[in-house]
Amino acid sequence: MSKIKKSVYGFLRGSFLTDESAFKNWRIIIFIVGLLLIMISSSHKADIKVIKISELNKLKRELRAEYVDTGTILMRMKMESSVRKKAKDRGLMPSKTPPKKIKVTYKND
Repeated sequence: MSKIKKSVYGFLRGSFLTDESAFKNWRIIIFIVGLLLIMISSSHKADIKVIKISELNKLKRELRAEYVDTGTILMRMKMESSVRKKAKDRGLMPSKTPPKKIKVTYKND
């Protein structure tokens, strides 16, 4: 067998883990596995944060729509025509005479 075939065959059999320099190989493998675990954990945490941000954006849109609806209802309630109608329902009528200005004078003693 050629040298390349022996190398590939030895790699597939896992001889790099069992020969005399295996300790150095195991340290590298354990280090790489540790890095992979950290990377997987980090990606899961990032996914959770993305989902949370999406939920908060949805809630923000709902609250903004509610705010706009409430503002519209308030503006309609403050309109003069609706105030007159509610006053009329309660038996209040607009004054037939315009209001007069009251002047207060003080006497200097």
